[in-house]
Amino acid sequence: MATVLGGHYTVEAPISQGAMGAVHRALDGETGRYVAVKRLLDPTQIARFEIEARLLAQLDHPRVVRVVDHFRDEGNYFIVMELLEGESLQDRLESEGTPGLDVDDVIEWGVQTCEALDYIHEQHVVHRDVKPDNLILGDTGIVLVDFGVAREFGEDAKGTIAVGTPRFMAPEVFSGGHVSERSDVFSLAVTLTTLIAGEPPSYTDRAPLTGRYPGVTATIDSALRGGMEFMSERRIPSAAAFAEALGRPLTKREGAPLVSSLAAAEGAPRSVIENIVRTAAGVFDAAAASIALADRATGGLIFHAAWGAGAREIVGVRLPPGKGIAGAVHQSGEPIVLADCRTDPRFAADVARGTNYVPVTMLVLPLLRHGESLGTLTLLDRRDGEPYGPEDVSKAQLFADLAVSAL
Repeated sequence: MATVLGGHYTVEAPISQGAMGAVHRALDGETGRYVAVKRLLDPTQIARFEIEARLLAQLDHPRVVRVVDHFRDEGNYFIVMELLEGESLQDRLESEGTPGLDVDDVIEWGVQTCEALDYIHEQHVVHRDVKPDNLILGDTGIVLVDFGVAREFGEDAKGTIAVGTPRFMAPEVFSGGHVSERSDVFSLAVTLTTLIAGEPPSYTDRAPLTGRYPGVTATIDSALRGGMEFMSERRIPSAAAFAEALGRPLTKREGAPLVSSLAAAEGAPRSVIENIVRTAAGVFDAAAASIALADRATGGLIFHAAWGAGAREIVGVRLPPGKGIAGAVHQSGEPIVLADCRTDPRFAADVARGTNYVPVTMLVLPLLRHGESLGTLTLLDRRDGEPYGPEDVSKAQLFADLAVSAL
């Protein structure tokens, strides 16, 4: 008897299997389309996984796999992705490598991967597991799949969480350090070196590739070694910079941003208020951020800009005076931090349901000018699954004060 997950995903066959988990091909009974379904293995990370999956579902770029659903089923958590036609670069390496692949092809695939990484990094998303298995080559080129959040989260001896695949992981990730876009650059540089050489380099092997592999120029060799610098601060800092170092600067930016706003706010350019909410989300590791400004006609609030999950739905929403957590902060001029906002009687649950995003933890700051509240800055759901607490308030209020100056 076939296994049915989430009420309408009929599992048919495994796509890939490994120590970190399995991806299965499944038929979506509601759409009639085939999808890839992956199960989270570590039940202690469900909160973090749910937050990340909701954010990944907002991504929209031709070189990034589309996340179409995430759900719980009998205590397990699953993420559903579009099923792509094509082969992974690992499959191509194993079938055609002699022992490696054509350098020109590898560099072209690398630049296409940079297009995907440049987009997701702009949206404050780090892939965490770039490797040949997760780069699918189809009719239109490379598509990046299987974000690291969908993998098992293991703890090292210090209790820190490391996500990724050994030999492709940046040193700071392997040691439980800070994960950033530079971590993905490291993994991509290792990936390209693997495709050229036929196997991953060791952490201690940083000998030049020029002269060893036909087609590897001094420019390419310098870029690969610059991407694999052990110290992240010395590494090529971004996917766009890595593409340029390879001699193929990115010439186009595609994909839908996760930020949305009204045409203008209090005379401030649209780009300013969008950059504020985008930066706030990045600084405070939030799954969503929004700015609501005072509605002088009613005394309530109007959400002018938002980033992340539910951004397009919340922009333009009006709150009557005093309604919701944001309304309470606007009236009092005092910040409110809640570990679980859903249990607070002031929480505007109807507004949250209208955006299809009901958060768990919330931090709301007043935007004060000369002691008067101009509106609020709201941060929702820390990406690590932990709650916002009193220790976050003072730093966030400083950011809110800076936002007022920018506006």
